[in-house]
Amino acid sequence: MGHAVAQKLTESLPVSKVWVADNGDGTYKNPVLHADYSDPDAIRVGNDYYMTASSFNCIPGLPILHSKDLVNWDLIGYALHKQPPFDVYDKPQHGNGVWAPCIRYHDGEYYIFYPDPDYGIYMVKAENPEGPWSDPLLVKAGKGLIDPSPLWDDDGNAYLVHAFAGSRAGVKSLLMVSRMKPDGTGLIGNDVVVYDGHKDDPTVEGPKFYKRHGYYYIFAPAGGVSTGWQIVLRSKNVFGPYERKVVMKQGSTNINGPHQGAWVDTPGGQNWFLHFQEKEAYGRDVLLEPMAWKNDWPVIGVDKNGNGIGEPVLTWKKPDVGRTYPIVTPPESDEFNDPTLGLQWQWHANPKITWGFPSGRLGFYRLNCIPKPDGFVNLWSVPNLLLQKFPAEAFMVTAKLTFHNHFDGEEVGLVIMGEDYQYIKLEQENNQLVVKTLTCHNAPKGNPEKEIFQQKFSGNTIYFRVKVQKGAICSFSYSADNKKFITAGENFHAVPGRWIGAKVGFFALRSGKINDAGNADIDWFRVEKIEK
Repeated sequence: MGHAVAQKLTESLPVSKVWVADNGDGTYKNPVLHADYSDPDAIRVGNDYYMTASSFNCIPGLPILHSKDLVNWDLIGYALHKQPPFDVYDKPQHGNGVWAPCIRYHDGEYYIFYPDPDYGIYMVKAENPEGPWSDPLLVKAGKGLIDPSPLWDDDGNAYLVHAFAGSRAGVKSLLMVSRMKPDGTGLIGNDVVVYDGHKDDPTVEGPKFYKRHGYYYIFAPAGGVSTGWQIVLRSKNVFGPYERKVVMKQGSTNINGPHQGAWVDTPGGQNWFLHFQEKEAYGRDVLLEPMAWKNDWPVIGVDKNGNGIGEPVLTWKKPDVGRTYPIVTPPESDEFNDPTLGLQWQWHANPKITWGFPSGRLGFYRLNCIPKPDGFVNLWSVPNLLLQKFPAEAFMVTAKLTFHNHFDGEEVGLVIMGEDYQYIKLEQENNQLVVKTLTCHNAPKGNPEKEIFQQKFSGNTIYFRVKVQKGAICSFSYSADNKKFITAGENFHAVPGRWIGAKVGFFALRSGKINDAGNADIDWFRVEKIEK
């Protein structure tokens, strides 16, 4: 375990005010991460667990989460701070970029293999999971290659399994295995088809490679993101033929499409499985299932029918890791008192230094009013969106900021972002500050924004608020004193972005370029339970 992680365990840890999976009585409730950590993969190294997830076009990407007990997770860093090809990802590429990654520990190093469906399979590695991580290396170029997972065998050989994205490759529902250089820097020879899912498992993808008791195992989701199931393949030969078994389904639960994730064990020999569930605007959150081996097949969840097919659990006894660890959750609220941007924040493209600056002890984060992209129609084309994931089904965000406006056409806003979006902003118009609320439906189609609220505002310090109710119903308001809040426009139903959940955060924009643009100092951003 890295020194910083060990040190952090003894310091004050972030604990959400809106969702904590640890019940405090030796049990937990699902999801263990009520946020959009899509396509999770995890490993155990000693007494520590590390998880990564898809990040698509959001940067920094490849989040690294740490846990001691599989229930309490802290966000400790990212493995990808700039996404290649740089000229492509300097602009928003919604739904592209980092798809389902795989994290492994081999010979003293941490590896993450991740696919970019338009360019191929990349690898990054580090001696410490907190970083620094190496620059991405293109291990195998190819359009439509996705979901890689490596396996280092007992005899020194190495292999990699992957799938295809039909949207790019023109073929899908196939799992391929190739030999890999032992150092993970390239593949050797031709890929071999080891499983064709067209008959029983359409859209089989997301494979994870393991070896146990002489069997090679490929865990893989099938049947679609929100409608599918989890299968496991096994063979005594790495290139097959593989036997197939369904090991988890939704069954009688309301947990849809339970699949795609990671098998991990405890030092004491318990087995567990982390996977996601599709929850529309809330993204794909992460659930933890008990797992058992029966006749060299895994059973994930609870086998209610005695057929070896498990169903997911809502609550369960926490993993036995030998002791109880402090409750911790990924950070949400931010007082902006640190010299670096909080780990909860991501941009919508590779960031530029001019977009924003931390102030450290001055206690704010400065967002500069960046010129809108050429041909601006709506926020879908804007790269300098500073956003974070939804943390629960219901929550309230309040943010205090001071706007240092210089010219007409400069604006700063708090946004709920997705393919539909809505925001509240403070804008200089005719030398006067004005609060406005705007909404946009089906932004990827190039639809314009619609103004639904406007009110003049005196002073330049403002409190923005958005309440997100169950069902992702959002309502915006603002205040001059953080006491009396004025409703600004009608309710808005948040929807996902492209392969990601809705997100909440900030933007600062202006019309046209200038040599000294205005800016906004964000004093704080607080996530709390909705006031009664």
